[in-house]
Amino acid sequence: MASPTGPLSSVRIVECSMLGPAAITTHLADMGAEVIKVETPSGDYIRQMTWPIVEGVSLMHLHVNRGKRSIVLDLRTPEGVDTFKALVADADVVIEAMRPGGLERRGVGYEALKEINPKIVFCTISGYGMTGPYAELPSHGVAYDVWAGLVKPEITEDGFAAIPEHPSVGIHAGPMFGALGVLAGVIQARATGQGCQLEIAQSDAAAAMDWYRSESWKAYERPEDEVTGNASDDYVRRAPGTAGMRDGVRYQFYEASDGGFVLLQASEREFWENFCKGVGRPELFEANPGAKFADHAVGNVALRRELKEIFLTRTAKEWVDLGLEINVPIINVNTPQTLADDPQFQDRFPWIPV
Repeated sequence: MASPTGPLSSVRIVECSMLGPAAITTHLADMGAEVIKVETPSGDYIRQMTWPIVEGVSLMHLHVNRGKRSIVLDLRTPEGVDTFKALVADADVVIEAMRPGGLERRGVGYEALKEINPKIVFCTISGYGMTGPYAELPSHGVAYDVWAGLVKPEITEDGFAAIPEHPSVGIHAGPMFGALGVLAGVIQARATGQGCQLEIAQSDAAAAMDWYRSESWKAYERPEDEVTGNASDDYVRRAPGTAGMRDGVRYQFYEASDGGFVLLQASEREFWENFCKGVGRPELFEANPGAKFADHAVGNVALRRELKEIFLTRTAKEWVDLGLEINVPIINVNTPQTLADDPQFQDRFPWIPV
């Protein structure tokens, strides 16, 4: 492997990880950090645990462990511990991506390592964190989103509760939050000469990413004269968080002529006027100008019917093209299967052969 280049090329990270939490260093490696992944003699079983398997190795392993070096150490032996400490002596960061306390039980926890390297930033990433009643509870990725209220069970035709298709949040957001904390720790250590210990729970991250819904519920526990809806809704409360978007009209999904769907987001008066004029229906704006900002025309069923018919006159791509032409936020609805063929995705995420 070539020497790291990039803005983090002076950062060395020693990572002890299993499975998905190894993503905490993925983007740091992308930016040039030298990441040394320490594995047990049996290795990280992420290589075979998930699917799909690409030429004998899991896609998840190829994704989250890209750009890293690897070394096998048995931390149950004095030789393994000595080698680990030697790595840490010249490192900036140690990552413990497993249940908290695993390295401490091997004699290489934060207190022991800071004696070797006072500047070391020691970060633990786990399922439920180092405190709380669930700290010792084993877990996997979907658990964090279920706990945070992001994923609900789906009931099959046979009456079984099933995990629905869903985007994963906590397993990805946790490493991103953790990487941000690691960088802050490294900046502080280089400025002061003192490292730090930090920890992140993937369940915390899932909840934090969905703060709007949970905080809306808490806000609505207060009296109605203290917490209201917004001005465009005449201060009438909507359902908490994104549930309040279900009855929107100017901010809503619409089916296109090709069977695809688009999302219209003309909640500002300027965008709404541009849309009505752009489709040759200025009278819709004149009859329903709405508020200057954040107006979804909630509950206007007649207008929703009009828009439903209008959107059936063009394909999804034609609607996006029109949005670009007349300055209106309209976007096509992709699926995980169609996203890779989208021209915007292809421009931003070019495929790199491996």
